[in-house]
Amino acid sequence: MSDSNGTTTTGTTGATSVEALQQAMVGQLMAVIGAPDDKDVARAADDVVRQLDARLREAGSAAA
Repeated sequence: MSDSNGTTTTGTTGATSVEALQQAMVGQLMAVIGAPDDKDVARAADDVVRQLDARLREAGSAAA
């Protein structure tokens, strides 16, 4: 997963942490606000939101 600077954020297990995804989501949403008509920015934000959603679903399933 890449953030707005193009760097990859991973946790200690190699999987992207929920916290890192939350931070990336904030950055991507700020980028969308700054460039609302840029499709590449929107796609990058969508990717982060989907990854975060999947990670939170996994965490919820593990907690149940």
